[in-house]
Amino acid sequence: MEFLCIGLSHRTAPLGVRERLALPETRQVELLQRLAQSPNEAFLVSTCNRVELYLAAPDMNRVRESARNELQALGGPETLEHLYEHRGEDALVHLFRVAASLDSMVLGEAQILGQVKDAFEKGQGVGAVRGELTRVCAAAFGCAKRVRTETAIGRAATSMASAAVSLASKVFDGLRDKTVLLVGAGEMAELAARHLKQAGATKLLVANRTLARAEALAAEVGATARPYEELFTLLTAADVVVCSTASPVPIFTKENVSAVGKARKHRTLFMVDLAVPRDIAPEVGELDWVHAYDVDDIQKFVADNAAARAEEAQKAGVLVAQEVARFVRDRAVRNGVPVLAQLRQRGEAIARAEVERTLSTIGDGLTDKQRKSVEAMARAIVNKLLHEPTARLRAVGPEHEGNRLAGAAAEAFGLEEAPGSTGTAGPNVVANGGKG
Repeated sequence: MEFLCIGLSHRTAPLGVRERLALPETRQVELLQRLAQSPNEAFLVSTCNRVELYLAAPDMNRVRESARNELQALGGPETLEHLYEHRGEDALVHLFRVAASLDSMVLGEAQILGQVKDAFEKGQGVGAVRGELTRVCAAAFGCAKRVRTETAIGRAATSMASAAVSLASKVFDGLRDKTVLLVGAGEMAELAARHLKQAGATKLLVANRTLARAEALAAEVGATARPYEELFTLLTAADVVVCSTASPVPIFTKENVSAVGKARKHRTLFMVDLAVPRDIAPEVGELDWVHAYDVDDIQKFVADNAAARAEEAQKAGVLVAQEVARFVRDRAVRNGVPVLAQLRQRGEAIARAEVERTLSTIGDGLTDKQRKSVEAMARAIVNKLLHEPTARLRAVGPEHEGNRLAGAAAEAFGLEEAPGSTGTAGPNVVANGGKG
């Protein structure tokens, strides 16, 4: 099985392209089921900043072409211009870095690990993730935990939500007397609410299409829930609006926001959109009394904080390289174990046959102790002959080397080759922690 990551992120694609690939859950499931026909495996990481397919397949060229066609069909022809691919060991390095938040818009943020875990569990739930990607993800999650434990990258990090709140505080020189409207009641809205409280905001309103969810969030963060039907009445009173819904189309347009301008006396309105697809149409920012920001604008704001985490990111990169190398070694050993078992079985079978033939020739002239000595000698010869190939197969480094040795051993001894061990493994690049 070979690995591939194919997708795009905030590093390669503008928001307009990313939001076209933001699929509802039912379509994500359909995509995975098409790509993960056995023995292939797949899972999809889809966030506001990235859309990435992770694939495992014995014939990766065919699956790669299918994945590219699927993404192009979803996002249009220009999607291909923004895609990147990581293959073989590079794909492992990329996944480990993503899970450890080393490839995030906000370096060190904690949300991405939960998002990757959710993607993995969704893949498992629809049967698209099985043995191979299960082992890969377990190793990636362990790596992410080690990064957060052994470096300070998480302690120095902000989040998209906290960055948005910081930006709002700068616009108004503090939020203590400001009315803040949260549109949406999911995880991002909860994070934003907590940061708003820390920033001194006391007038928090929550509007959500499902009122019960708005009430639950409001109770948790000390806000007031209001019916979604009052949205534009609430907009008249709000100073800050934070959006994070799953709406497939913008909730706020230039026309409907402009319509409340007179009632507001064109008082300054700060609107930040943490959703992909966008909740706030880009044209809203053309209103001279509105400050409107989307996730790409937030990226520019948080870039200034990246230097503080650069040193910790270097340490984390070293840990990622170590964990990828460990996974590759373990995988090579797993691939080689069936060959080792067959070698030992073949050797022991030959030894038993030769011992029986020799003892039958000698007859009853040997004592039990002498018979046991002959049997022990035969076993010792087998052990000495197999010691070196066993040690080499267990000590292999990069995956393709383990496959090559296992395949060569199987061919030389006339054994059935181990599953996953081939002499034609694709080229891999040894992890160096520097490519994300």
